[in-house]
Amino acid sequence: MLIAQNHLQLILEVAILIQIGVLLLFNIITIPLSMVLFLSLILTVLFTVLFGLDATILFLPFLSHHEFTHPFGPLAVFAWVTLFASACLLSEVDIKSSSLKTLSYILFVLIAIAGGIMHRSFLLLWFIGLAVGGIIMSKSFKKSLKITPKRVIAAVTAALAAFGLLEVFSRILSAPVLSPVLRISRLESYSLPSVQMVVKNTTLWGHVQGSCYWGANCLGGSDGYISLPMNFIQSLTLPFPLFAGVLVTKKDVIDYMLPGIFGVAFDFGYVSLFILLVWCMIVICTGFYILRNYRSLRRNGSRRYLGREALLIGALTAFISQTLVGLFIFNRTINGTAMVTYMILSALVMAHVVTISRKG
Repeated sequence: MLIAQNHLQLILEVAILIQIGVLLLFNIITIPLSMVLFLSLILTVLFTVLFGLDATILFLPFLSHHEFTHPFGPLAVFAWVTLFASACLLSEVDIKSSSLKTLSYILFVLIAIAGGIMHRSFLLLWFIGLAVGGIIMSKSFKKSLKITPKRVIAAVTAALAAFGLLEVFSRILSAPVLSPVLRISRLESYSLPSVQMVVKNTTLWGHVQGSCYWGANCLGGSDGYISLPMNFIQSLTLPFPLFAGVLVTKKDVIDYMLPGIFGVAFDFGYVSLFILLVWCMIVICTGFYILRNYRSLRRNGSRRYLGREALLIGALTAFISQTLVGLFIFNRTINGTAMVTYMILSALVMAHVVTISRKG
């Protein structure tokens, strides 16, 4: 049936539609480096402003923040890495881009500060994105981003300093919401019971019926612990179980306290988790294969795919970063609206298959 009957079916249908849509878009439009550079710059500045405003609202009375870093954090990684890769590609073709790189460094710091104030998980995503992007670009470009022990130590030190500053500010300002230590203590208190609940009740295709929050009305799978945005489901008037209002604390047992592998396994079963992990490996391996082809063409003198190469570097970096954080550290990074972001990033990687196939 075309109309989804549960959360899992809706997720699969939306993922297929997004994949097809991005694939068609790649076939229709030309993607020059200049356009990629301009759009990635605009997008990076937009996320800087968006995260900055949200972080500012956190300290203002009578205003509600929106936590944009959860759904849009991976897109910010995509935008910034694409911007920096575009600047590096300009240098590769002997076009001066030092001022552009300087601007990208400034934007990197501003986003790290604003996003880190909102969520410590974003800082992890941001610095993992820097590490993954740095490794990819060090292989792609001859003169930039060489990975040395000194730079690795500097990056780790910067990340630790960022967490330390947040803890200091949280105590000076009496703002526990900023404290990484508080977050760790909550994980210590709630994660183990959550893991025990998941492991005890997960089956091949979902979970033991009656083990989720709904009790006797539990479906035994696709109970809404992993879902697309609630507003989207409601706008389609689909009768799926949803956690809203005070019930969100029940969803947080999995969404906020566990890595995504536990959430996916509990709500959709071990089989679905295995398929998801296989898909992630397919996307990553495909991305690196296509990137190697783009790099070979560029080094042979072709400038036709420079824009697509920058896009692929950004999308692949963001996809790997979101996979690492969402599946292995913090489920919320791939749940709800963030899941739509995840689908878009995977589509932005896989869509390049058409370009390589057509070239061949």
